[in-house]
Amino acid sequence: MARQLTNAKPKNMKKTLSSFKKYIGNHKYAFVFIGLLVILSTSISLWGTYQIKTVVNRYVLKNDYHGLVSFIVLMAIVYFIGATATAIYKQLMVHTAQSIVQELRNDLFAKMQKLPISYFDGHPHGEIMSRFTNDLDTIQDALNNCFDTLIQSFIMIVGTLFLIFVLSWKLSLIVFACMILMYFLIQYLSQRSKKYFKKQQNAMGYLNGFIEEMVDGIKVVKVFNHEKENSIEFDYRNQELYDSAVEALTYSGRTIPTVVSISYFNYALVASIGGLFAINGIMDLGSLSSYLVFVRQTAMPINQFTQQLNFILAAMAGAERIFDLMNESEEVDEGKVTLTQVEILEDGSMQESDHYTGHWAWRHPRDNGIELVELKGDVRFHDVVFGYNETHPILKDINLFAKPGQKIAFVGSTGAGKTTIINLINRFYDITKGSITYDGIDVKLIKKEDLRKSISIVLQDTHLFTGTIADNIRYGNLEASDEEVIEAAKKANAHDFIMELEEGYDTDCGQRGVKLSGGQKQRISIARVFLKNPPILIFDEATSALDNESESIVQESLEKLSQDRTTFVIAHRLSTIKNADQIIVMDQGHIVEIGNHKELLQKQGYYHQLYYSQFETE
Repeated sequence: MARQLTNAKPKNMKKTLSSFKKYIGNHKYAFVFIGLLVILSTSISLWGTYQIKTVVNRYVLKNDYHGLVSFIVLMAIVYFIGATATAIYKQLMVHTAQSIVQELRNDLFAKMQKLPISYFDGHPHGEIMSRFTNDLDTIQDALNNCFDTLIQSFIMIVGTLFLIFVLSWKLSLIVFACMILMYFLIQYLSQRSKKYFKKQQNAMGYLNGFIEEMVDGIKVVKVFNHEKENSIEFDYRNQELYDSAVEALTYSGRTIPTVVSISYFNYALVASIGGLFAINGIMDLGSLSSYLVFVRQTAMPINQFTQQLNFILAAMAGAERIFDLMNESEEVDEGKVTLTQVEILEDGSMQESDHYTGHWAWRHPRDNGIELVELKGDVRFHDVVFGYNETHPILKDINLFAKPGQKIAFVGSTGAGKTTIINLINRFYDITKGSITYDGIDVKLIKKEDLRKSISIVLQDTHLFTGTIADNIRYGNLEASDEEVIEAAKKANAHDFIMELEEGYDTDCGQRGVKLSGGQKQRISIARVFLKNPPILIFDEATSALDNESESIVQESLEKLSQDRTTFVIAHRLSTIKNADQIIVMDQGHIVEIGNHKELLQKQGYYHQLYYSQFETE
């Protein structure tokens, strides 16, 4: 499939090339070798064409057939060397290109893993995915097809112009004039086609986005009977794509006929005048023969060079977008406190252990040595202020505590700040003022990786990965045995439904768990947490999207999971948090009420209003 010209060009070519130089440098010897082979192959091609002069003048016109055969054998050997060089550099180019793209893809993925959550909040997932697909594909295409072709075309152009000037500078004036005309026409048509190809790409993006939106929302479309209106909208967008594609391909399609026509005219004119030169002895027949072959092939390298240059510019634009992502600020982590397994000695003291003991402690470096602080799950907020924008705080003067083993519930209207508090416990974001302590240690001192090892979250929107049910449960502990996976599933009330499936634990979940119900997916995610066995749990509206039967089963699993663990719950249905040790009522970033269920109802405040309004609704 022919590649299309685009209007994409890097904004800062120098900076992009500087960033790309690292990857090229890793394979510099391969590129040097490829360049030498391209030069060798192209030079042999030019030499062969020039040798037509020798064949005609020295052997054909003098009837020296023995010499002709010998020279043909020589040319065959030389051409074989050229073909071998071409085959080698083509294969080497493929391997080199794939290696570079592989390195880019690895670095890009590694960088993505290190970016803060705030980056993903501000960038659509489709935009990030395009770096791994469109941009990398463009670079790969350019490396596979453009690097060697660009060198080859350049050598062919320079070599051809030099040799035809050597053969006949008079005829070359005609060729030069036609080539200049050809170049400007190619540029004109390319600019026009690029303009419409840009419109085509935009129209295609709008159409694909519309289709994706309609597929995702097909149930809503059918509920509201909008099929007819959507068809009209689709026809309109499809017509826009048709019009822009026709215009783009019209101008693009004119390039080759125009080049060919000028080439034919150039060839006919040079052949006629060259024939007159040969008749009148101004030029020998061998030189004319070589000259005409060179003239026939002048258009192709010019057209190739122009197109390949545009493709390389498009690839550099893709590389620029990739390097822009790679230059994003990574998640900052200055923590020094780590999580370690410990043994509890007879005197009650702790000692670090290199094997699983079931006991954990914070390894806190001090000036006088290492202090081991028992991991209990004591979380406290001290005058915490936070805002995604420092000038607009979302949380204001938050003070709360969760003692080890307590169940803390957060309630309030949408946008009150409940999820934000949960995000701060995980240090997905850093607070603006105040402090958060974990077992008496400021969370800023704890390495984020170790902090998150001690915390697990059960989300409303359960995310299962492509693979088996066992694989998804084992995501909580990759070292877990099959027996441990099954035990975790039993604790999560998932074992029975899993065994009813045809392939049991080896059942493929499908992308994002599409083959399972909401309640089944949620129980698998709970089993995953059981397997991780963290001291702190977070339930972020884990049952709000479930039906009553599924909610009852899942709620039972959550109660099992939260035993003897510090648990934070964001509640949608207030009936699920009656047994919470503390219920924190939030409104517009403030804590407005704190207490247990009974105490808050007696106050007859905001919680009382929320609870009974929900009870009446249900």
